[in-house]
Amino acid sequence: MEFDIPAIIQGYAQGYFLMANVGDESVGWYSSRKRALIPLDDRFRYPSSLNRALNQERFTVAIDRDFKAVVEGCSDRETTWISPELKEIYWELYCQGWAHSFETWQGDTLAGGILGIAIGGAFIGESMFYRIPEGSKVAMVKLVERLRDRQFVLFDAQMSNPHLDRFGAFTISDREYQPLLQKALQRSCSLV
Repeated sequence: MEFDIPAIIQGYAQGYFLMANVGDESVGWYSSRKRALIPLDDRFRYPSSLNRALNQERFTVAIDRDFKAVVEGCSDRETTWISPELKEIYWELYCQGWAHSFETWQGDTLAGGILGIAIGGAFIGESMFYRIPEGSKVAMVKLVERLRDRQFVLFDAQMSNPHLDRFGAFTISDREYQPLLQKALQRSCSLV
């Protein structure tokens, strides 16, 4: 199946995101009046219980070591919006350098990861998962460190949930989001 990758990137650059309908698995564009952002400044926080996992260095971090496994991990749920077609789209985005997996590993075992799309100075988080407790939380902390180090402007988590709130996630209106996104797109950043 062929996908129009430039058009897909343009959709994300305008503030839309792809999701498959849970019922029929058709992929469509969505937007939100409220966007959840993970702060890249001192508003970012994490549960103090995570300090032990970070200090013990139980996990190693990798980028794109096993992209397909992260996509599978993110979609391995009772109900998922990541359909087979969307997996193919993510793979094509990955092959062209847009999509990335930010991973935590314990030895040779994938512990957790975050799937996202990097465009300019914007990282658009699509989904996250863990197989080993704390795997995705450590990935979140290390990814924020990486985005800061690489001068990213924006970490878009799309929609808020209690898990993301623990990291300082906050919501802004689409009116506030659009200029921030455009500022991020002017920057040339690389995750890898």
